[in-house]
Amino acid sequence: MPKQIIATPHAPAAIGTYSQAVRAGDTVYLSGQIGLDPATMQLMDGFEAQTVRVFENLKAVAEAAGASLADVVKLNLYLTDLAHFAKVNEVMARYFSEPFPARAAVGVKELPRGALVEADAVLVLG
Repeated sequence: MPKQIIATPHAPAAIGTYSQAVRAGDTVYLSGQIGLDPATMQLMDGFEAQTVRVFENLKAVAEAAGASLADVVKLNLYLTDLAHFAKVNEVMARYFSEPFPARAAVGVKELPRGALVEADAVLVLG
């Protein structure tokens, strides 16, 4: 099965040896996004602003793949402070509706560039 690389200028450019997303068949694997503004490549200030930017970045990559966040079947969240769990749920509710994707939320020591939150996703087309 051939792989198709997905890229968009509406999400931060990859800052390492990875692609924004890869499509294999009807499945699209979105790389982790942190709260970087794609225009400036600067991290947003504060947890809520970073979380909104994370979902906006994921949304942009999903759209570049010809999909939307409604096509997400699995979402992984990484938080440097699990005390923000309720806030991430609140922000996530702005981007997802029922039926919600499967999800994991993991507390981590640190994230790239000092980010407070990161998310990656898997979506299925069709």
